[in-house]
Amino acid sequence: MRSLAEQSDSDLGGPVSVLTRQKRDHVKLNGLLDELDRTEPADQDPVLRRIYRLVFPHAFAEEAVLWPVLRRVLPDGEALTLQVEQEHQEVNELVTKLEQLPVDAPDRPATLRRLVEVLREDVRDEEDALFPRLQEKVPPAQLRRLGVAWEAVRRTAPTRAHPVVARRPPGNTVAAVPLSVVDRLRDGVDFASQHGRTKDASALKTASRGLTRFAHAIEHLPIMTRGEDPSTHRTGR
Repeated sequence: MRSLAEQSDSDLGGPVSVLTRQKRDHVKLNGLLDELDRTEPADQDPVLRRIYRLVFPHAFAEEAVLWPVLRRVLPDGEALTLQVEQEHQEVNELVTKLEQLPVDAPDRPATLRRLVEVLREDVRDEEDALFPRLQEKVPPAQLRRLGVAWEAVRRTAPTRAHPVVARRPPGNTVAAVPLSVVDRLRDGVDFASQHGRTKDASALKTASRGLTRFAHAIEHLPIMTRGEDPSTHRTGR
């Protein structure tokens, strides 16, 4: 099996193929992680927000569209996808912790290093193990159909960390619409807070905190945890 990193777009089924789309996002992520490494701690938040807006919709679409296919076509698909779901869960928990830490908090550097480590590990696992196996079992035409479905979900998926929500259907599917709406409102409010007038900053921060509380209330609805594996169940929910 060849890693996705070693294959051309044509090898992967063309520009519409889900494998090509995955590889493209992974290249963007690697670039952002390199940029983060070059950025001073006080200036890292804007880069982190760009990473989150890439990573969370990408992972959500994988869990909703791709992992069910892998579990169906591979005899060890359950174990393979569970490993990646555990990585996704750790990313959600690390980001949630990171967002609560001040820039000068003693444990922030270690938390950030672990986040970068897990993200890079996730890319390697997918490109070197999961997706070459999918490529062996699924013809190019189906990879292209999966690419269309994956892209549609990615464009409408939540953009923030939600460690309480299940990593599998039906919980993650039910959570998609309400959390996506709230997350994208938060993205807009936070962007306005960062780039708007100083006198508006306090009201915008209050609005962002209110949306955060609303998102947390949605996350804790019982149906949002349905379908997940116990190993990705967040302790203390």
